[in-house]
Amino acid sequence: MSAVEPTTEPLTVDIWSDVVCPWCAIGKANLDVALESFAGADDVEIRWHSFELDPNAPAAVAGDHAEQLAKKYGMPVDTARQRINQVRVTAAKVGLDMRFDQVRPGNTFAAHRVLHLAAERGVQTQVKERFFKGYFTEGAAIGLPEEVERLAVDAGLDADEVAQVLESDAYADEVRIDESDAQRLGATGVPFFVFDGRYAVGGAQPPEVMLQVLDRCWQERGPQVEVLAGGDADGAGICGPDGCEI
Repeated sequence: MSAVEPTTEPLTVDIWSDVVCPWCAIGKANLDVALESFAGADDVEIRWHSFELDPNAPAAVAGDHAEQLAKKYGMPVDTARQRINQVRVTAAKVGLDMRFDQVRPGNTFAAHRVLHLAAERGVQTQVKERFFKGYFTEGAAIGLPEEVERLAVDAGLDADEVAQVLESDAYADEVRIDESDAQRLGATGVPFFVFDGRYAVGGAQPPEVMLQVLDRCWQERGPQVEVLAGGDADGAGICGPDGCEI
């Protein structure tokens, strides 16, 4: 009989998101809080997947953000401002500074393509979080190639490689595959988390929910041993700390 060994594969957390989605940034911050209390945090691998909230958006959208949201969702501007402020307050509670008065929305396809390059270079999370900060805190126009390049290089990618991606259609297929996978999984909004390829969680769930799912995945990993026979009462010989049955 071969020896039973624990699995050495990382516990994966696949995240579908868009870089202009505030709840995606908040959801990742909540996951980070959960990981601080998770015993297997060193064995967790986070993988980001593309999801465009508005694939038809222009490179840059001008104007007041609250007015844009009010028009998009058919609500009064004051209501839009209140909802934006609620998101800002929620973000602040997990250490995120979201300045919606200066965000500059735009098409995120180029940013998603660069994130696939970042995955190959081992800096995907660093680039993703740099995009979040650039867009939500610094007012970067995330749909402009020069802004995408600047932020990506800040996060550790090579400038020439980023430029080559942005000047071509590199990783376009990978973005479309991610989006097709999201549809297959039933993800109609983001963030959308899949833990260890088994459990899906939609939305920016609080850290305690994230931790419960992580713990469940961790407990279910590796070989599961079920005792079918044994013990003091079944008549079988057995040895223990106090000696052997005679």
